[in-house]
Amino acid sequence: MSASWFRRRLLPGGPLSAPRPPGPRASPVPYRRPRFLRGSTSSVGAADASRRRDVRPVRSPARGRVLPWNAGYAEIINAGKSEFNEDQAACGQLSIRRSDFGAVEDQEWLTLCPEEFLTGHYWALFDGHGGPAAAIIAANTLHSCLRQQLEAVVEGVVATQPPMNLSGHCVCLSDPQFVEEKGIRPQDIVIGALESAFQECDEVIGRELEASGQVGGCTALVAVSLQGKLYMANAGDSRAILVRRDEVRPMSSEFTPETERQRIQQLAFVYPELLASEFTRLEFPRRLKGDDLGQKVLFRDYYMSGWSYKHVEKSDLKYPLIHGQGRQARLLGTLAVSRGLGDHQLRVLDTNIQLKPFLLCVPQVTVLDVDQLQLEEEDVIVMATDGLWDVLSNEQVARLVRSFLLRNREDPHRFSELAQMLIHSTQGTEDDPKGEGLVSYDDVSVFVIPLHNWSQGSSGH
Repeated sequence: MSASWFRRRLLPGGPLSAPRPPGPRASPVPYRRPRFLRGSTSSVGAADASRRRDVRPVRSPARGRVLPWNAGYAEIINAGKSEFNEDQAACGQLSIRRSDFGAVEDQEWLTLCPEEFLTGHYWALFDGHGGPAAAIIAANTLHSCLRQQLEAVVEGVVATQPPMNLSGHCVCLSDPQFVEEKGIRPQDIVIGALESAFQECDEVIGRELEASGQVGGCTALVAVSLQGKLYMANAGDSRAILVRRDEVRPMSSEFTPETERQRIQQLAFVYPELLASEFTRLEFPRRLKGDDLGQKVLFRDYYMSGWSYKHVEKSDLKYPLIHGQGRQARLLGTLAVSRGLGDHQLRVLDTNIQLKPFLLCVPQVTVLDVDQLQLEEEDVIVMATDGLWDVLSNEQVARLVRSFLLRNREDPHRFSELAQMLIHSTQGTEDDPKGEGLVSYDDVSVFVIPLHNWSQGSSGH
């Protein structure tokens, strides 16, 4: 299949415009930390403070500020990698009603028809790249996009089985069978709303960045509680896990250079000119050298999950797009895609940065039926950006969570203190005898969501 076929199939909208020259870097939005950090406190691990002068303070909400479900939060800025903290966070209550009612709340209607009025909760982490702008826009926008999407389909969400027609009548006799045949459930309507919200938010980000002459993007990790279920939507390399007394369950799947390899190589195949004649889309087990010319070596292209052999040509000696594997994989020439920068536009960004997919990536959504769990006080969801997971595994985090919560059952602020402790655990110590004290130099943001508060419906403002 030719490159022109892929252009038509994957990248509709005509030829790409030439990359614009660098323009002014005026931010489309002012830089700020999450609103719930106003009046926040900072902490420094005592052991670290006594040994290191360059220790970075960890910020958490003020003790008087209550987040949804009494959730905990903490963050730390990177160790000089960038001027600003490129992580952003948001949380709050989602009030959802039918979209055909006016903007002014009709309190009588809310009382008479409570089944048509839903209340959910929302937590989100965004990890920007190329600056914090995209993450700030997403933190200010995505929850509004989601609320509007849910309001447009709320009848399908509250129904036992989503009706074919929201108008309340069947257009033809086969309508009920159609929904039955497809096995559509109310949770599928919520998942569709999440996916549409990501799409809409991405378009907003693109318009704002393009208007200010900027490029960049962000990852998104979003948790939404609604009608007894917790929805976890992820696009990027942040991660969420469920920690219980006898269980550690991944709640998201990460987008990394390794998992996105074929998509990136395919886009490079369609638009090789955007590799700037410096990179090769082909992947090799190691960086090729001049001595490899003419040799038969292992390689793989965008259409391959396995490996084959080819004779090395001069063009193969260019920098590879992808280097390394697993969480340590890097894009040496980072290809970024975003509908927000124009329909499926592809640009080459700066080198040696880790992949941060734009919100264009369709989120992967995991659903947890919380109402079916026998919840205990130590059952929590841990959401964090990649700075935490670069140095701690799921099992290590679970051990830290269980140990901390068992020791601090009476502390009403224990979940924010737990989030702080997890971040302190990424800062290492100079005298670690086992050499296991790895240090994360990235921004780190952590939400700890206690599931046992599910039925209490705690909410913040």
